[in-house]
Amino acid sequence: MIVAIVRFALPHSMSLEQARSTFEASAPNYRNVPGLRRKHYLLGEGGTVAGGVYLWDSRAQADALYDDAWRAKLTERYGAPPTVEYFESPVTVEADHVAAL
Repeated sequence: MIVAIVRFALPHSMSLEQARSTFEASAPNYRNVPGLRRKHYLLGEGGTVAGGVYLWDSRAQADALYDDAWRAKLTERYGAPPTVEYFESPVTVEADHVAAL
């Protein structure tokens, strides 16, 4: 499994309520994306950094989403270009068990 962490600096502080409303509006765009297992939206303390944690089946599927059009859309929406970091996730801990992937 691949984990991608997307971050962008916000030009102005965003409240939790603003973030919830904004993120809920964009969430349907991520339904049925091939290979995307889960996405968690993020808002940093102070509301000046936002992003997401994405769980993917493969790096190729992640790369297919994070194209120039996606980057331009996020830059326009949030006022800052996103950065993307990739990680392998060989083990997952759930509340009641540990699973190797």
